[in-house]
Amino acid sequence: MVPVLLLFLLPVGGGIPAGVLLARATGLAWPVTAGLYFVSDVILALAFEPILRLLVRVASRVPRLARFSLAMKIAMARTVEHFGGTGAGPLMLILIAFGVDPMTGRASALAAGHGFVMGWVFAIAGDMLYYAVIALTTLRLNAYVQNPNLTVGIVLALMITIPLVVRALRPRKERSAPHP
Repeated sequence: MVPVLLLFLLPVGGGIPAGVLLARATGLAWPVTAGLYFVSDVILALAFEPILRLLVRVASRVPRLARFSLAMKIAMARTVEHFGGTGAGPLMLILIAFGVDPMTGRASALAAGHGFVMGWVFAIAGDMLYYAVIALTTLRLNAYVQNPNLTVGIVLALMITIPLVVRALRPRKERSAPHP
């Protein structure tokens, strides 16, 4: 179980497919594997929150960081507005964590005024959805490929290229629409 947890703690996306395949190879049931991924998210929350709080404190004293913080709040407001919302509610924050990463989800939740517990609930919920998509994709693909190394490579390549392709295929107007 420890090697699977360590793979899930990797700060890059390759930990999910490798951890899922290792868990399957060692006979871990899927609920245990998902639980280990959840534990890795809780460890991330406990490690990242002090850093985030320190950045917020320092940002109020360093003009460049204060401008960055303001830019993030403005970007958050524009993103929420683009999707028809009036504030960064739970669903939007979950989607940010799903689409980017849990640290960005938590930072967005903090910018929207959510505290430690609820901010991480939204971030972890989004990350667990991301885990489910990648885990299921990895297991299904490995059933056909039957080579764990190749499966991990394909999943990593897809994790990198699919967002790029989706971004490139979006209509130009939607990508560069001016915001009021």
